Amino acid sequence: MTAYDLLIKDVRVVRPGTDEVPGADIAITGEKIVAVAPDIGADQAREVVDGAGHLAFPGVVDAHQHWGIYNPLAEDTATESRACAQGGVTTSLTYIRTGQYYLNRGGSYAEVFPEVLAGAAGKSYVDYAFHLAPMQSSHIDEIPDLISEHGVTSFKIFMFYGGHGLHGRSNRQNEFLMIPEGERYDLAHFEFVMRGIQRARERFPELSDAISLSLHCETAEIMTAYTELVERDGKLSGLEAYSASRPPHSEGLAVTIASYLAHETGLPTINLLHLSSAKAMEAAVLMARAFPHVDFRREVTIGHLLADVSTADGIGGKVNPPLRPREDVEALWRHLLDGQVDWVVSDHACCKEATKFGADREDVFEAKSGFGGTEYLLPGLVGEGRARGLSMRRVAELTAWNPARRFGLPTKGDIAPGYDADIALIDPDRSWVVDPADSESTQEYSPFRGLEIGSTVTATFLRGQPVYRDGKVHGLPTGRYLHRPTAR
Repeated sequence: MTAYDLLIKDVRVVRPGTDEVPGADIAITGEKIVAVAPDIGADQAREVVDGAGHLAFPGVVDAHQHWGIYNPLAEDTATESRACAQGGVTTSLTYIRTGQYYLNRGGSYAEVFPEVLAGAAGKSYVDYAFHLAPMQSSHIDEIPDLISEHGVTSFKIFMFYGGHGLHGRSNRQNEFLMIPEGERYDLAHFEFVMRGIQRARERFPELSDAISLSLHCETAEIMTAYTELVERDGKLSGLEAYSASRPPHSEGLAVTIASYLAHETGLPTINLLHLSSAKAMEAAVLMARAFPHVDFRREVTIGHLLADVSTADGIGGKVNPPLRPREDVEALWRHLLDGQVDWVVSDHACCKEATKFGADREDVFEAKSGFGGTEYLLPGLVGEGRARGLSMRRVAELTAWNPARRFGLPTKGDIAPGYDADIALIDPDRSWVVDPADSESTQEYSPFRGLEIGSTVTATFLRGQPVYRDGKVHGLPTGRYLHRPTAR
């Protein structure tokens, strides 16, 4: 009689909290890991997979994606979740808001969010959840119901929408955000969102650790002024011009404002998203010292770690906040290696060529912001991280354990008995060169084109089922919506 449904033999198990990477086998029954030990007999399992001595990581919890931003949500769920599986990502946390893009509608989340759930249902190859952005005052009142009825425990503020949109300059805020006339998406609204989330934490004390607010920290007024300066001067072009138009001190100022508002409102669970520059990280670390009672978490994207304004492949690398000069990339790595970054994400936003570029394909200000990259997150961090002395334990913490803990996913993020059998196998010695044609994403280009990635995902398992093996996505989409916090 077999004891296990699946046995993954001969892997080196990477876990958070320990630098040991022991050789072992992983036994799975149903959807859970039930044993991790050397030399488990192959005759005890219905199916045996040879891990070939590769590294076994907890399935990646990619805590920052954007399904449905430029393509229909149902389409992105089906295609971009395949890119997740290709890259060892087994859980996608994706941002949704009302307004232009996404569902292109305003209104209450009581009406909008069921449409979101219906659009994604049955189409994902990985497990998924949503962060929501309260865009108008009535959304703040909906926060408790979103938590209790839909298991949405994480929320977002886009600080730069005070004067900019995804498409560039925008002074028609109400039209772009589809918020009621007479309302403003501004610092006062951000304060009231924070107060609303803190009230929810107090209302649901047993859930309070899983309820948090994430902030995109850029300052609209600074960006508007510097965009005008850069365009008028005309000396810079491409990604270098875009970085200068959204200067790093814009990030640092926004981080400072957000942090003081968190202090003022008593909201301790703050996530500072996709910090892209030395000045942004400097401000984030300084604010943590100034307000030690605020539990700040700091996020960096794989794009900002692997590419800069000179190495990215053209203006397809336009993203908010921008890719930066090499000195900022090196600063991010220093902070990461010093333990001052909490998780690394993709900020995956599939934007096809027909949507991405304007009439003048060389005008960075006409292009849309954002690009895909979830398929490069784990192999890129393992490859570049090893070259810089990053331990594999830290990779597991940065890509799985830390975001799972913050966002209410207690069954994710580790390879140990009782956890979901979400596993990514990596060959750390097999490198490859990025070609967008090889990606499962429907994005036809990549700013990483031509970049050598230092390791390769060889297999991905979601709750004990192979979703990626032998270079192909396998099976039907069995990813589930995660009502958070999930039960352990």
